Amino acid sequence: MLGKLCVIAAGMFAFGYALVPLYQHICEALGINVLAVSERQVPGTSRATTANTQVDRTRTITVEFDANVRGPWQFKPAMASIKVHPGELATVMYEFQNVQDRKMAAQAIPSYAPRNAAAHFNKLECFCFEQYTLEPGEKRQWPVAFVIDPKLSKDVTTITLSYTFFEVGARTPPAPQKSAGAQGRGRENG
Repeated sequence: MLGKLCVIAAGMFAFGYALVPLYQHICEALGINVLAVSERQVPGTSRATTANTQVDRTRTITVEFDANVRGPWQFKPAMASIKVHPGELATVMYEFQNVQDRKMAAQAIPSYAPRNAAAHFNKLECFCFEQYTLEPGEKRQWPVAFVIDPKLSKDVTTITLSYTFFEVGARTPPAPQKSAGAQGRGRENG
């Protein structure tokens, strides 16, 4: 009796093991295998991912990163420069640390050199879009994801992206006041 039960158990195991390839063959023959449709090779397509045709691989542009601070904190790019092809997505991290003993809010303002590169430097993600509040001693990293438009003039081979980090709401000197005489002359001419 024990021998018969062992043979039945082994047969059931073999049948269960054989069901997977048997199921695949039956579904493939009947064309009902919806789970493996994405695995099939469709005529006229490739399994490899399609290359980005927007990237101009004939050109390389060096992007230099600069960081300026207006206040007692640390702010710097994770790398000094990177080489990219126009149309290629690139990401660079910037590091910031509040070394003060108080909470602060700050925002970065970007600038570009040469100036005509600004219209072709497309930032997809940037910490300069928002203001940030950091606790005393808090350290953060923020990404800058960008693409340089292939329409950028071919004579531009280096772009410098510079950020100046300002404290928001910090005490700034008041704007110069116009004297009463200067205001009067302005009205006379106007």
